[in-house]
Amino acid sequence: MTTVLALAASLLWTLADQPPREAGTFRQADLVELVTLDPTIRLDIRYATADNFVGQPVYAEARAFLQRPAAEALVRAHRALRAQGYGLLIFDGYRPWSVTKRFWDVTSGPQRAFVADPRKGSKHNRGCAVDLSLYDLTTGREVEMPGAYDEMSERSDPAYTGGTPAQRAARDRLRAAMEAQGFTVEPNEWWHYNYKDWRAYPILDVPFSAVGTRP
Repeated sequence: MTTVLALAASLLWTLADQPPREAGTFRQADLVELVTLDPTIRLDIRYATADNFVGQPVYAEARAFLQRPAAEALVRAHRALRAQGYGLLIFDGYRPWSVTKRFWDVTSGPQRAFVADPRKGSKHNRGCAVDLSLYDLTTGREVEMPGAYDEMSERSDPAYTGGTPAQRAARDRLRAAMEAQGFTVEPNEWWHYNYKDWRAYPILDVPFSAVGTRP
């Protein structure tokens, strides 16, 4: 009996360390590196540094990808914002499933409202979610929002009424530009946007180094 239980526990552990198996037919992945479509999109990939809630790098490379239709929609939002004096600043795009699993393992309690359950996978794993903010075209600086990126507090709510009028206006400007291109904001994260076709793509666990850079 002990041997059977040990084998069962080992199997459950192995399954827990693998992406969930999904039924159905999905589109073939076509991850595009965002800066190859428009080099004026700026990157601040904090998960490639120690400046994140994990406290250490979880990416070996500071790169950002999305599925092609989502990437092209993001570029349209970026270019529409130029007329208002802003550009898009990208914190994260496609995220391998193993990183989502790591986020889940290092959080607990209320923090888990801000990370995806790896048993279900995330929209980031499908290449259809992006974390982003705005930068000022004149100064090149990141625009202030009511809360910080990855801040696990009420200030992250897209409808948070605190902060300054200028901060709320910037947050709402970002939202309007993204929604115009088929993205919706995550209910508790002002920086997180999901592309409308996310259900059409599979959960992926491909490292950045294995993703092509075809424009």
